[in-house]
Amino acid sequence: MRQVTLDGTGLAVSRFIFGTASLFNVGSAKERAALLDAAVDAGFTHFDTAPYYGFGMAERDMAAMLRAHPHVTFTTKVGIYSPGGEEQAAWAIFARKAAGRAIRAISKPTVDFSLARARHALEGSLRRTGRGHIDLYTLHEPEAHLLDYEEWRRWLEDMVGAGAIGSWGVALTADRLQGFFDRGQSDMPVIQMLDSIAGREADMLADNGRAMQITYGYVSAALARDPAADVPGVIAAAMQRNRDGALIVSTGKIARLAQYARLGEG
Repeated sequence: MRQVTLDGTGLAVSRFIFGTASLFNVGSAKERAALLDAAVDAGFTHFDTAPYYGFGMAERDMAAMLRAHPHVTFTTKVGIYSPGGEEQAAWAIFARKAAGRAIRAISKPTVDFSLARARHALEGSLRRTGRGHIDLYTLHEPEAHLLDYEEWRRWLEDMVGAGAIGSWGVALTADRLQGFFDRGQSDMPVIQMLDSIAGREADMLADNGRAMQITYGYVSAALARDPAADVPGVIAAAMQRNRDGALIVSTGKIARLAQYARLGEG
């Protein structure tokens, strides 16, 4: 799979980034591990995760794969956390997710953008992934008016200097990103944002002098509009929109990884 260097950074990632938001739904720990290893075999060299994904299990699932493949890099996030914490057993996660379908509060995430929580969260992510270094650390759906941006920027740069993280940025939707642009807070090294073929949300990046670095959400947006949408066609169109950056994709089926490998060669 072709590698791209994210604009303005030295971070080289695979053209497709493997997203782990739904990894816990794949099945057993063995099945999840097999999927991650197959993704590496298919050419994925960068993975996207977060403490909230799988209520902490996604980061833990990645540890063995990261040990086995030292060349693989990854993104994890800060600011949104799992109900019940990130160290829950698998049975507890299953129970919480099931109960959350009836009582939403049971599976509702905790949102906390205090630096005190962030310091603890960084240590937790390093421990769960088994790495002493996070390649890309992003604020998870932050709201500009609720965030002391300068305080965060100084801390994150300090963590870069200390070697705990390689680069940092924000992972968010267009409406939340607009809040940062409105405040003149656009110097974050990496912007990862939701985009779609129909909505063209990421056009706001060019309007504000930023390149498309990491975008995601194309397939889910297309299927929400049309359940019979041509998924390979959607991915091809997404690659045309984001020509020089990386796209986050996800699948629970090993057989589909070959398709991404073929598309990512070009």
